[in-house]
Amino acid sequence: MPLPPPDDLASTVLRTDFADDTAWAAVREALDTADGHGHATCVSDPRFTDVPLQALIEEEAAAEEEDRLTYVFLADATTLADPEFPLLAVDLHDEPGRTFRVPARWYPEVSANLSIANADFADFADAADAEGWFRGWGDAG
Repeated sequence: MPLPPPDDLASTVLRTDFADDTAWAAVREALDTADGHGHATCVSDPRFTDVPLQALIEEEAAAEEEDRLTYVFLADATTLADPEFPLLAVDLHDEPGRTFRVPARWYPEVSANLSIANADFADFADAADAEGWFRGWGDAG
């Protein structure tokens, strides 16, 4: 089950919950309008329904090096149920399985910086609050 690669200068957002198509459409709209630029390659494939993190990690580790993703964002049940649409960011490379949540509002900042390697996954994960959510740098508005 190889993970689909993102478009250039974007990140893969993998849908893992298929209970609410309307909520998925709202997540996609929130990501598309967060800052006016496309930062998400959204993948809605039922074969990823409720996929365990360990399966994603193992799949990427088995892929050819040039085909591996270093991180992925999951649109899971929590994402679809919360009005902030907090995606689950998953490290697949440096600390496989390390996660943090990022609301759609902050997604473009995280995606853009990760896609151009301006910041590492750990930079965002370390800046997450006590609940494990990244809400921007500094004043975390």
